Amino acid sequence: MEELNVEEQDFYELPAELDYTGLQTVAGVNLPELRYPPWTPMHIQLLHEEQVDIFGAIRNGDILAHHPYEDFSSSVEQFIQAAASDPRVLAIKTVVYRTGYESPFIHTLIRAAEDGKQVACLVELKARFDEERNIHWAQTMEKAGIHVVYGLVGLKTHSKTTLVIRNETEGIRCYAHIGTGNYHSLTARLYTDLSLLTCRTEITDDLLALFNRLTGRALNSDFHHLLVAPDNMRDRFLQLIENETAQAQAGQPARIIAKMNSLEDEMICEALYRASAAGVRIDLIVRGFCCLRPGVPELSENIRVISVIGRFLEHSRIFYFGNGTDDPLRGIFLIGSADWMYRNLSARVEVVVPLARPMLLEKCWEILQALLQDNRQAWELTPDGTYHQIRPQPDAAERGAQQTLMQLTRQRLGTV
Repeated sequence: MEELNVEEQDFYELPAELDYTGLQTVAGVNLPELRYPPWTPMHIQLLHEEQVDIFGAIRNGDILAHHPYEDFSSSVEQFIQAAASDPRVLAIKTVVYRTGYESPFIHTLIRAAEDGKQVACLVELKARFDEERNIHWAQTMEKAGIHVVYGLVGLKTHSKTTLVIRNETEGIRCYAHIGTGNYHSLTARLYTDLSLLTCRTEITDDLLALFNRLTGRALNSDFHHLLVAPDNMRDRFLQLIENETAQAQAGQPARIIAKMNSLEDEMICEALYRASAAGVRIDLIVRGFCCLRPGVPELSENIRVISVIGRFLEHSRIFYFGNGTDDPLRGIFLIGSADWMYRNLSARVEVVVPLARPMLLEKCWEILQALLQDNRQAWELTPDGTYHQIRPQPDAAERGAQQTLMQLTRQRLGTV
């Protein structure tokens, strides 16, 4: 108090540590019996074959990688590296929200620019905690001849997207990566995220229109397939929720499952309450804070909210709408960068993409079911706003979602 010249009333006693990173030393002690077994992300076989043509693989059908169960470097990073070294590639356009100081991603873009490719990179300077790093990379890329832009006035650019424009025998074709996580090799081993690689023209046309706006080549754009915030995303999500409400009122199957980091948007919450009152079964997997109260009589009796906390941070965003059918694979699946929060839907540039290929829908359904059946790492939100941990019944096996997904990945891809 004497040193800081403050009074006793200026001090506050906290119930726990102020900065938990101070416990990293304890967490790093070499005691294998107290740690998770090591996990090495597995390679998607289609992209790990020798001399693989990643563009040919994408032309054969959309590819969905689930990190960290499936490897980030041999999927997303390989896509960027192939684009940088392929002489047929004319341009690369991308968004950097967070990336590491040692990121191979940035060096790959610089190499592409030095090889004469047109490279445009939007760098978000207001990415919380990463402002200094992003300024450093922006200056480095500008010096290398990359067209660096800083987004739209008043909007933080949070989308995780890359567009590759390639000159092929049949003409110009675009390839895209749209993900739920950042271009960051370290967090790709610690966070669960999804990465879509596609060349579907309905998706790449919308993404090209978005990049034209972000880089100043166009003022306004219409998006026909992508959900883009702040343009059409909230309206499209509300329409999807209201469609499920109408299905339930008509006596048809109605189902919503949504996985995200946080839920706060008032209009979305009110639409979910209306859907619940109409009889729509709603499961929300919300890792962080949730401003919706589930299980309240005559308001949210059909809504369940869980949070899954495990060795990996649950970061992916997945949205499922039953669309009037009992067959989950005939429903609507979307993934992307946005949570159901006001800031994501109104104050950021976000991208959510619909999935189309049946095997990708199966993969997303598998993920959602593993999370919903978790009885080891899931916490359920109660009507009074508290959480209780879900425990297995005495005669039931433990089902941790992340352990389940590691086992399923091993079964599908074999040993590393």
